[in-house]
Amino acid sequence: MNTDTFRARLRLWLDDHDLSPAPGDDSLDAQVAQLSRVRRALWDAGWMRHGWPEAVGGLGGPSVLRAVLGEEVASRELAEPGLYSMVEVLVPTLLSYAPAALAAEMVPRLLSGREQWCQGFSEPGSGSDLASLSTRAVRDGGDAWVVSGQKVWTSLAQYAARCVLLARTGPDPGHAGISAFFLDMDSPGVTVRPLRTMHGVDEFAEVFLDDVRVPADRMLGAPGDGWRLAMDLLPHERSTCFWHRIAHLYSRLDRLLDQTAMPEEEALGEAYLALHTVRCRSLTTQRRLADGARLGPETSVDKILLATAEQQLLDTARDLLPGVVELTDSAWRTEYLYSRAATIYGGTAEIQRNIVARRLLDLGKE
Repeated sequence: MNTDTFRARLRLWLDDHDLSPAPGDDSLDAQVAQLSRVRRALWDAGWMRHGWPEAVGGLGGPSVLRAVLGEEVASRELAEPGLYSMVEVLVPTLLSYAPAALAAEMVPRLLSGREQWCQGFSEPGSGSDLASLSTRAVRDGGDAWVVSGQKVWTSLAQYAARCVLLARTGPDPGHAGISAFFLDMDSPGVTVRPLRTMHGVDEFAEVFLDDVRVPADRMLGAPGDGWRLAMDLLPHERSTCFWHRIAHLYSRLDRLLDQTAMPEEEALGEAYLALHTVRCRSLTTQRRLADGARLGPETSVDKILLATAEQQLLDTARDLLPGVVELTDSAWRTEYLYSRAATIYGGTAEIQRNIVARRLLDLGKE
């Protein structure tokens, strides 16, 4: 099925099946419940299966169909795009690194909305410098690893049934000593403490790991593959996930146009141009994915452009809707505060510019 046919049929189905969230409750609990509801409905109807391999319950087809589905979900505001898009990060990771039987068992649970998962990478002393992480896993006989340490900024950890976790398994203090695991979050020794952000949502959490036993067959890849897994995972955060986020931001631009009594054409034009630029860039990334290309450091350009566009759009909303951020408890206020972190989460803007300079422009280390 080509993308135009897929989109047309999907839109007809969505018109006939109202998946809109119930009004009046914008809490994170409600958002996670709505996410599960949307995923389950789309899975049961087959839409959520397109673009995924048959071995994990999918229907096959190109990955671009998943981008179209997420775009429609975001445009119709059926689910928070950042939460919805986590499947585009975690499922490809399991497909690439998990034993086939484990992927076949677990992936349908996430895609169908029966479970939420999280990603345990960042640590209190290791944010953008992921290679310095200190959580450690020690082999306990032949059938398990024992993991101890702490993770932070772990999205949806308090709701998650599983976690893709990085831990140090070897003596090497750098990349080579890191391995990856697929952790059951109800394992003894796992403690989750939600973190309240400045936009008033407990989306992130600290995760404490105290002698947590992980079966040896839950290692993703081989010992020492953790860094390679992370480098494969991060570009997925900046591909289809970004396409969904851009669709969401366009819906916010439309809302701003509706609410602005006396629009300032220059400011709105600049916000639109920033969004259009990152959409064009993201479209190139989507085409590379469709062609089977391996994503790499060039996705840092996508990250820089998206962070810039998101902050510019929300700055424009603040300027054109006086007091809506400062004086009201509105969705604009929440989104404006969240946008302040756009140049931090997923790799800071400074780190991304260093990657572009060193790995794409060959400008050296300084």
